[in-house]
Amino acid sequence: MGKKTGTGRPADRRQIPRSRDTFFRLVVAVNSLAWLLLVAALILFHFARPDFVSGVQQYWGMGVEREWSQGYVEAMLTLLQICLGMSLVTMLLRSRRNRRQDDSFGVNLFILAGISLISLLTVTIQVN
Repeated sequence: MGKKTGTGRPADRRQIPRSRDTFFRLVVAVNSLAWLLLVAALILFHFARPDFVSGVQQYWGMGVEREWSQGYVEAMLTLLQICLGMSLVTMLLRSRRNRRQDDSFGVNLFILAGISLISLLTVTIQVN
């Protein structure tokens, strides 16, 4: 159940500071993990994309990778899907839980979901 006050009744969670609320800590942890997954997806994007062919490389006939690396692309798409799912679940949890007057809605979750969705669409269009 909930924490009990000195009278034996459960404490009102609206009176507990957010820093001590276990649910809030869980939401922050999931949100942070989703942002880390986005950074990992960006790193995978660097390795997945085709190499830039400069004029010197083309003139000398140097071999460069002109195709997307499918292994990295698949891993990147998986990370982006997980990131999008985690941000949507976190948005849902926050919307159900925000009842304090000073609760913020979490704009960073909308930004994360937007970046993830746009990245998924862009990579899917570019690679296929």
